[in-house]
Amino acid sequence: MKILMSLFMAFGMWGTSASGMIFVPPGALDSRAELDFVKVKIKEGSQPWKGEFDRLKSSGHATRGPHGLATINSKNRDAEVSRDDAIAAYSQALLWYFTDDAIYAERSIAILNSWAGLQAFTGGSDQDRLQAGWIGAVLAPAAEIMRLYPGWPPSEIANLQAMFKRAFYAQLTTASSWNGNVDLTQIDAMMAISVFNEDEELFLQGLARLKIRSQAYFYLKTDGPKPKPIAGDGGDLDKFWSFPTKWVDGLSQETCRDNGHHSQFALGSALHAAEVAWHQGVDVYSENQERYTAAMELLATQLLTNSMHGVCRNPIPTGDLYDTWEVGYNHYHNRAGVALTNTRKLIIEQIRPRASRTDWNLNWETLTHADLPSDLSSRRGATVLGADRSHSEPK
Repeated sequence: MKILMSLFMAFGMWGTSASGMIFVPPGALDSRAELDFVKVKIKEGSQPWKGEFDRLKSSGHATRGPHGLATINSKNRDAEVSRDDAIAAYSQALLWYFTDDAIYAERSIAILNSWAGLQAFTGGSDQDRLQAGWIGAVLAPAAEIMRLYPGWPPSEIANLQAMFKRAFYAQLTTASSWNGNVDLTQIDAMMAISVFNEDEELFLQGLARLKIRSQAYFYLKTDGPKPKPIAGDGGDLDKFWSFPTKWVDGLSQETCRDNGHHSQFALGSALHAAEVAWHQGVDVYSENQERYTAAMELLATQLLTNSMHGVCRNPIPTGDLYDTWEVGYNHYHNRAGVALTNTRKLIIEQIRPRASRTDWNLNWETLTHADLPSDLSSRRGATVLGADRSHSEPK
């Protein structure tokens, strides 16, 4: 308990008691205030929300049924089956909330319940850790929304919570030794699952991991001539960072690996984890503001200009674009008032017109987090961990 309390103090945790921390539902990637705002905008026909909603409603994810498995081999088709089910569960959870149509609720819950029987990941490698991160970071936010639906029995919710403990914890609580995007994806899932499972220990483990990996993945010149070392770097930071030709603010450990492809996934996962923490009253955005905004602006500049600006040996950035910018931009621009000029330009000119809306753990960010008003603040909870949580219909 002393260790947990010291972490609460280190991260500025609010709402602690002898029984533990307070969780506020729905409190993973999406807050109720945010969902309610978007719901109104959709009904008004306002953009970009109405267009994004129409895209979601017409996608295959809106009608997909359950394909739950007893085990997942992350190196075969199980990976794609579990990915697509997770995205479908989240997509239909959003559709239920925005439409009040129970058919979407029943479909989302059917998918979640079908995975409650999952026993284990069987590949025995870091690919399992990555797969658990990818799908856990989507299943848990879906479940957080759906626990508001009064037709989901508590016993079925408990079955899903037990599954996460049984099958996911072992894959997530040991950091991957691969590139940093894997650890950040694991952390994204840890944070989201910890909220759904009301597990303060897992929540605090995720926060601690995020602190370490953020400093070792996103470089600032104030860190010193080279970034902070971390387990798995092989003792050779130049090689681990794919031999950048310049060490500049915002450089990521994988910037030069593939000129921005994996960096988008890593950045999105880090910001997702920070957003989950924010919804639970913990601000890790502020301590990482310079680090995360530098990474966003550097990568946005590279993608906008189609040039790596001498940072990497390969001068051309990736052509891949992901809907992974809105969460961070919403916080740092809309909540905190940071300009982020090139990030905004990238979102308007390239991400919203061209980016895929569903990729592993990066899904529908423009729908859920675009242009949110600054007064949709973090809500700090009022019930002790483990207490009854509201199952009322959203208004």
